[in-house]
Amino acid sequence: MKIAVPVMDESLKMAGNAGHTPYFAVFNLTGGMFKSFTLEGLRLNPKAAGDDHHDHDEHHTCDHDAGDIEHIKAHDTMADAIEDCDYLVVKMACKNTAKSMSNVGVKLQKYNGSEVLAPKILTELASQFK
Repeated sequence: MKIAVPVMDESLKMAGNAGHTPYFAVFNLTGGMFKSFTLEGLRLNPKAAGDDHHDHDEHHTCDHDAGDIEHIKAHDTMADAIEDCDYLVVKMACKNTAKSMSNVGVKLQKYNGSEVLAPKILTELASQFK
């Protein structure tokens, strides 16, 4: 099983908004009762390519409507980058991110905790991945 986490850089600090993250850290999940996570690598988020990378917090909202085809296509390219993953862990994701992920079969797993590092977040969420 593969799990993607939006991160700011190689530090693996989780980004607050999945749609604006510069990278996805992709982890492989192994084990049954005792799960372990191994970092496969970082993948660029094509939707955020060329953006000024600052961390959007949970208060940022996506105000694009269903008629904004270019914006929706940008979300689709983001989903394509991690379509081989089973889950995307998010603190926040707009409706366009959720729809694009659903279209490629990637489930969203909400994280509400205070941890900032992706490996520790995955350990906290381990029982949610089935």
